[in-house]
Amino acid sequence: MHAVKQVALFIRTNLWIVPLALLLAWGLFRFLDPAPPRTLVMTTGGESGGYHGFGLALQQRLAEEGLTLELRTSSGSVENLQRLSDGSGEVQLGLIQSGTTSLIEPAQRAELEGLAAIYHEPLWLFQRRGADISRLADLHGRRVSVGAMGSGTWAVVHSLFSQLGDQLGAADVAAGNWQRLSARDSLEGLRSGELEAAFFVLPVSNTTVRQLLADPDLELVNLEQTEALAARLPFLDTLSIPEGLLDLERNVPAERTRLLSPVATLVVNEAFHPALASLVLKATTDVLRQGSLLDPPGAFPAATPMELELTGEAAYYHEHGLPMLQRYLPFWIASIFDRYVVLLIPFIVIMLPLLKSMGPLYTWRMRARVYRWYADLRRVDKLIHNGSIHQVLEREIANLVKLEDELTRVDVPLSYAHELYSLHLHVGYMISRLRQMEESSAVASTDSGTGM
Repeated sequence: MHAVKQVALFIRTNLWIVPLALLLAWGLFRFLDPAPPRTLVMTTGGESGGYHGFGLALQQRLAEEGLTLELRTSSGSVENLQRLSDGSGEVQLGLIQSGTTSLIEPAQRAELEGLAAIYHEPLWLFQRRGADISRLADLHGRRVSVGAMGSGTWAVVHSLFSQLGDQLGAADVAAGNWQRLSARDSLEGLRSGELEAAFFVLPVSNTTVRQLLADPDLELVNLEQTEALAARLPFLDTLSIPEGLLDLERNVPAERTRLLSPVATLVVNEAFHPALASLVLKATTDVLRQGSLLDPPGAFPAATPMELELTGEAAYYHEHGLPMLQRYLPFWIASIFDRYVVLLIPFIVIMLPLLKSMGPLYTWRMRARVYRWYADLRRVDKLIHNGSIHQVLEREIANLVKLEDELTRVDVPLSYAHELYSLHLHVGYMISRLRQMEESSAVASTDSGTGM
């Protein structure tokens, strides 16, 4: 029974830590990142294009993980960039052709980060058969389509010719030799002979690419200096197309052919919840597992080539794979654990010294239950010292007797009992001292009366 009373006393003494812990937990919850949303909005491309096709496959895979992916069609990379960087947060994820971020303002580009490169989008250079083009410099003075203004094709071509000197491309555009045409118009121009060559940035499965490859009057340019150009433009990769890869029956290309290739990249803005990065990347890995004609299985998603900095979570995924908990638990459960581990660490760091203070505080509290009575003894002692005790002698004796009676009802743990009994002795000593002074005063008064 005594032990129970002491435990209750210990708890009452340290009840202050409960509201403090609750306040601390509330503060940490208040500033902790919110749980990942269950809906994500992605901007893709035209409904018949490769970007939207990838978005549909990703949408299906993420639905299996409990995440709803809403798709927004667009005209392509430039519109996707505008949507992601407009500050509204309505779209959080998008597909961007590498090399096109140069078309937006640096302040807008600073708001974007990358998740991964997901597949090659080769820069095809087709020529009229016999045009004898092998280097970029050979295009000077020729009738060439360099892609529509603001398109991904134009962004890459402009970057390439900037490595050879801006005046080369500017002069041909000004002279009307280089025309900024869409892919469809470029195809028609090549077929009619109005163009000698044309650039296209399209996936290998695109219908326009198949039509270009099938036309006997056109041929794919085996471009030289590709490694040198890719080394200067980090958003580009180099591809070596083996003989016959694109069309075995017609043996296209007729020889190993070198291409430059931007990549389609997954890009996010500040509205994207970072915890979703691993989920999106794992789903992307599953979608791209089989690879394609130009991309071997397992090649994508990849950390390079990228022109935007990767998010921290994406960089971890590319280096280490899924976070540890997500390898063994469903994403949403692992996400809860991750968030509360982040919460628990600072909570423990702050609470540990507070918990350590409970013992010393309890010791101080128990001693205070005894030591506070010494204030009365010290007050009486001062009265004795300054000689004013005689006027209040009876009252102080009565107060000390009352104090002694109260001390018998003070409850302290056995480990502090010696301090309580020491106080008893000191109170008893002071009562005895005052009574002696009272008797001496009474004797002195009697002697004084007798003398009279």
